[in-house]
Amino acid sequence: MKTRKIMPILLLAVCLVISACGGGSKNSGTGGGGDNKPASTNASQGSETPNEPTPPAGKKIVLGFAQVGAESGWRTANTESIKEAAAAAGIELKFSDAQQKQENQIKAIRSFIQQKVDVIAFSPVVESGWETVLQEAKEAGIPVILTDRAIDSEDESLYVSFIGSDFVEEGRRAGRWLLEQFKDATEPVNIVELQGTTGSAPAIDRKAGFEEVIKENPNLKIIASQTGDFTRAKGKEVMQSFLQAHKDIDVLYAHNDDMGLGAIQAIEAAGLVPGKDIIIITVDAVRDGMQAAADGKINFIVECNPLLGPQLMDAVKAVVEGKEVPKRIVTEEGTFTSEEAKAALPDRKY
Repeated sequence: MKTRKIMPILLLAVCLVISACGGGSKNSGTGGGGDNKPASTNASQGSETPNEPTPPAGKKIVLGFAQVGAESGWRTANTESIKEAAAAAGIELKFSDAQQKQENQIKAIRSFIQQKVDVIAFSPVVESGWETVLQEAKEAGIPVILTDRAIDSEDESLYVSFIGSDFVEEGRRAGRWLLEQFKDATEPVNIVELQGTTGSAPAIDRKAGFEEVIKENPNLKIIASQTGDFTRAKGKEVMQSFLQAHKDIDVLYAHNDDMGLGAIQAIEAAGLVPGKDIIIITVDAVRDGMQAAADGKINFIVECNPLLGPQLMDAVKAVVEGKEVPKRIVTEEGTFTSEEAKAALPDRKY
């Protein structure tokens, strides 16, 4: 009789335990019940691995870029082009502004080497003095691409490609236009020249190309030549000194628009009319320069295209993928008279 009484009690206890376990399992599986947050968290943890996104097939390309600085409107447009193109191409950009100092660029390149970027690109402040740091990049297995400016080195293995303008040809174009304007001159035509940063590729080459052409006419004479460091302020300062030293200036040849724009301020302050009393030739064709040309203050502009970003990103991808890249990539550029600048200005991108 005792056994019969105990058995129902045991069966009831077992059923209660089973019911309790079943209820707990139901709540944690569906999140149902009064407090569903822990249940929801447990469900997430249980499925964490299957729901993770698939990792990309290859890692993101990292490009280290050492810019010259922000000395002109051209350089600002160049920097924006590189940053925008990198973002559009999905390339991680490590950017450094050298503030026109070679030592800052060398320091930046060494930092890129330490960070083990995939590619290094830079616009050299000056032509010489790069062999040591570029050899370090080469030994680290990091390819280097030059943009805008070249280097003076016999060892072309230090870089894979140079993307940029033909600065000598830019100087020639400026010279050819001037030669045509004064082809019938029988008296001396006095030219003053605002050079770019001393030792830089554009300063050296634009001067060389210009002189190569104008020597065809012995009446075309450069009576003064001095660096304006590619800046508007320095261009104004040097032009002021030119005007004080020479009372018979016929032509100004400025290696970039910004120096030319600074010179225009000095010319106007001296009571002269830029574009008429003094013929002005510049290089770049940035918006401010084109506006001055449209206004008749600059007579002729040789274009130097700053929008190198897309070409650079294409080269970076090709190098990383092991494809062959041309050693020299020349950008396409034109020239503008005052009338041509006026027509082109509304659609100008920089």
